[in-house]
Amino acid sequence: MAIVDPSGVGKTLLLRAIAGLDPIQAGEIIFQRQSLSSLSMPRYRAQVFYLHQQPALLEGTVEFNLQQVYRLTLHNQKAYNQAQILSYLSSLQRDVEFLSRSVEDLSGGEVQIVACLRALQLAPQVLLLDEPTASMDEATAQQIEALIVQWQQADSLRSCIWTSHNASQLQRVTEHQLILKATP
Repeated sequence: MAIVDPSGVGKTLLLRAIAGLDPIQAGEIIFQRQSLSSLSMPRYRAQVFYLHQQPALLEGTVEFNLQQVYRLTLHNQKAYNQAQILSYLSSLQRDVEFLSRSVEDLSGGEVQIVACLRALQLAPQVLLLDEPTASMDEATAQQIEALIVQWQQADSLRSCIWTSHNASQLQRVTEHQLILKATP
């Protein structure tokens, strides 16, 4: 699904509210038949992952950043799977050398790639994508789109909610659109 609106109407705010990062003023968010307010927020966020427009990375290499999420208590029962990451990188026409690159040397689009890989490897049920390809050239953006679609299709319970100012991208990757409008 896509959330569509003119700039400043609230796409990011809505995604952040769904992710449990910002409070909602009215209504209720239900996940797996439970109100968001009754859920353990760390466990919820492990299943409903928000991918920021401008993701943050730790100092070190790409692979170091991908591995660090498994040190979190919520994910320490899982293990880093380099073979899976290499498969994802192959889809993006990148090789194993990408893993050894320092994050300080990455472009904005490459930072978004690392953040996307970090999210996909954790296999959340819902992926909230806030302008996930905004810093990428068109070819790389389409490779990320294909990777995310492939990832989603691998499990029928997975869902993605996208925001993008690129209307053709939203046509390619979503089946439904929620249109937000400014109130007078």
